[in-house]
Amino acid sequence: MNKYIFIVFLFLNQLVWGQVGFGDMVTPPRVVFGMDRIAAVEKKLGLSKKDHSIYYDLQPGKKEGFSITTKGNKTYIKGSDMTGLMYGCLEFADQLKKLKAYPKDLNITQAPEMVLRGQCIGLQKSTYLPGRNVYEYPYTPETFPWFYDKKLWLQVLDSMVENRMNSLYLWNGHPFASLVKLKDYPYAVEVDDATFKKNEEIYHFITTEADKRGIWVIQMFYNIIVSKPFAEYNHIKTQDRERHIVPIIADYTRKSIAAFVEKYPNVGLMVCLGEAMEGTGKDDIEWFTKTIIPGVQDGLKVLGKSEEPPIVLRAHDTDAPSVMEATLPIYKNLYTEAKFNGEALTDPRPRGEWAKLHQTLAHLGSVQIENVHIMANLEPFRYGSPDFIQQSVIGMHEVMGGNGLHLYPQASYWDWPYSADSVKGKRLLQIERDWIWYKAWSRYAWTAQRNRADEINYWANALATKFGCSNADGKKILEAYEQSGEIAPKLLRRFGITDGNRQTLTLGMLMTQLINPYRYGLFTLLYDAESPEGEMLIQYAEKEWKQEKHIGETPVQIINEVEAHGDKAVKAITDAEKGITKNKEEFARIKNDMLCYKALAYHYAEKAMAALGILRYKYSDDVKDLEKALPLLEKSVTDYKVLVDLTKGTYLYANSMQTQQRKIPIRGSNGTFKTWAEVLVPFENELQHFKHKIDSLKKAPVKIAAQQNVLSKATVQILNNSNKWYGIDSLSQPFADSALVIAAAAKELKNLQGLQWSFQQQLKNGTTVQFTNSKPVKLLVGYFNPVKAAFSKDTTFLKAPELETNASANDYGQAEIKIANALVVKGMPPVNVHSYSFAAGNNTLQLPKGICLILGFVDGEQAIPLYDAGLTESGAKKEIDWLFE
Repeated sequence: MNKYIFIVFLFLNQLVWGQVGFGDMVTPPRVVFGMDRIAAVEKKLGLSKKDHSIYYDLQPGKKEGFSITTKGNKTYIKGSDMTGLMYGCLEFADQLKKLKAYPKDLNITQAPEMVLRGQCIGLQKSTYLPGRNVYEYPYTPETFPWFYDKKLWLQVLDSMVENRMNSLYLWNGHPFASLVKLKDYPYAVEVDDATFKKNEEIYHFITTEADKRGIWVIQMFYNIIVSKPFAEYNHIKTQDRERHIVPIIADYTRKSIAAFVEKYPNVGLMVCLGEAMEGTGKDDIEWFTKTIIPGVQDGLKVLGKSEEPPIVLRAHDTDAPSVMEATLPIYKNLYTEAKFNGEALTDPRPRGEWAKLHQTLAHLGSVQIENVHIMANLEPFRYGSPDFIQQSVIGMHEVMGGNGLHLYPQASYWDWPYSADSVKGKRLLQIERDWIWYKAWSRYAWTAQRNRADEINYWANALATKFGCSNADGKKILEAYEQSGEIAPKLLRRFGITDGNRQTLTLGMLMTQLINPYRYGLFTLLYDAESPEGEMLIQYAEKEWKQEKHIGETPVQIINEVEAHGDKAVKAITDAEKGITKNKEEFARIKNDMLCYKALAYHYAEKAMAALGILRYKYSDDVKDLEKALPLLEKSVTDYKVLVDLTKGTYLYANSMQTQQRKIPIRGSNGTFKTWAEVLVPFENELQHFKHKIDSLKKAPVKIAAQQNVLSKATVQILNNSNKWYGIDSLSQPFADSALVIAAAAKELKNLQGLQWSFQQQLKNGTTVQFTNSKPVKLLVGYFNPVKAAFSKDTTFLKAPELETNASANDYGQAEIKIANALVVKGMPPVNVHSYSFAAGNNTLQLPKGICLILGFVDGEQAIPLYDAGLTESGAKKEIDWLFE
């Protein structure tokens, strides 16, 4: 007889909110799950149960902790709660598999360090649905066929419990219209009745199966987004970042949340206040405290419950400390979450103002969750450096004060559940391909500080088991993973434009992006906080010319290091190849990825060295500096061709987000420029252009200016004000209530007429331009570009469109700087020109509070040159972008 004996069970608070009670004859689902795992291993190994008894008990201890003690033929598994007891069962099952027998002397005590250890799945797509905007994806079988696959969900949840993960985040812009129906807004539902029933069934299945495994399901949503039927019925937009709170939207959202809480009381909510509503300000606080929190409380009231479910506040694009300060007096069970390295992986120990934000949130008394967000610099190649990941988790604890992990997929977030690999037959699943990614983050979220030598042996054994090779060869595969794992983080943090997914690092960068990064909207937080102290290429080149001392991590240092990492990764994986006896096809794909990383490292290294020579010419005016750079640039193109060949037939794309948000190296809307073969063309073009410019300079050594196309003004009728027009020329006054004057302007703008605005009104109310036009037009807006520290606030100048914090920042094509340093207004920062495209008809441009210039309208078909005019108050600065354009 099998002797499974329960000594005692108590009424316990569970991971999910609320209390679970059961009678003497009912075993809790999580414990049943753990016991079943032991029984399955016993059966598989043919172990006899006659002479070994297992006793289960509860004991005081850290949340989810457990102990296992074996004395002779008796094993005692004790948990601090039901999840801990389940984990104890799973650990005992693992011991049975390892020993292939009952243990005789076992003494294990464990408890997780991080309170929450979770992974994220996005119910979102790589492109927009027809007639919809960013994040708007109803739950339907047509859009997400995998969402209804119960077998896949069990595989996902089993992999999570195997890694001891206890939270699952489901991301969607507005999930409520797919999951609940509202009496007051019956027209708001986005799916038909049959789909609605399917959604109810699968959501109940997911949450029930997750709970069995001690996994808390958390539904994320953006603010303020409403359903498409609701928007159409009420003649409003589904989302409008500049729209302030209106009663009907607040009422609809509050009732949606209440209905969701009532229907799914054990599902958590993750609230993203920013991105779809105006960034920081009182609206965020009011929305959270007067709409979202009351919605949760309304749902509880219907259920007759008073215990608060946990709510996760996402710090992205909102003043999270202020929101928490206003909310904690009325709602206590709050968590906070913020990105660790932006939308990339760059540095295990962030610093500066970004680290201070995390520390501030961590000291509020709630749990601060560290979010390893979209890996824009790792896509699509395999990444599995346990060392880098371990150091990152240690940094989360020691630097950021985090005590929770929210993990995104390693690649292809927008294409879940599949990876970008091109293989015959079925596509590869992310959770299978990237097993080491999930396993490593989970392992160190459980316990971060582990002995390095022991970890090398642990991972070597895991890899040896997977590929049927010796532990020595397992160590070589680990070496390849860890050497390649340094390349992408180092490249982005020393040469990149942004930590966001508007840049796809593995597709490379244009030379103008390397030598003039500010022209492309450089996101300074990347260098000020998410990288070790060091220098950009432009800083290094200037210091070299001035013979000044270098500071911190330098471009030349990284150039040498990434080449060495690439060489070592390829050597290690090649040396291991002959010992592989299992999963040979996957091993071949890993080897190909290592070759890709090496080619990528050499491409960047050669191009960056060429960039330093070209930047030297900026100071020397010596064509010989350009001639020295030429073979380096040629070599970088050769290296890139290697990358093109390695990825042909092996990868479907480089980046899983294929919308207008992607900008670097090449604008990639409608699924274009997503492969290396496509991007090779502009790289070859810039090389040929550079050769031509060198020849021209050698024949006639004079400054070659960028081609200037004077823009022609378009005719529009302004509807909402009587503001005066002004010419874009010297001594013109762009503000009606200020003596500020234009001192200089790019020649392209000389025929335009700007719209004079009130300086004070822009500060107080923002800027709204209503107009009618018979033909498509572009409205040019000048954004002042003050020099300020990353993450600092500016209450005077309107923030330029920025995709890092605003997913709608390119809805009108406005995210790209068209002409950098295009105007000089005396006493003010330099001005960059952006353009907003509008179709014919009645249109409105609504901008938030802050100073900007309305520079006039041009024909919608007229091309606006992309370049740096180099105008400053002290005179035109020398830029050399024209060498490549």
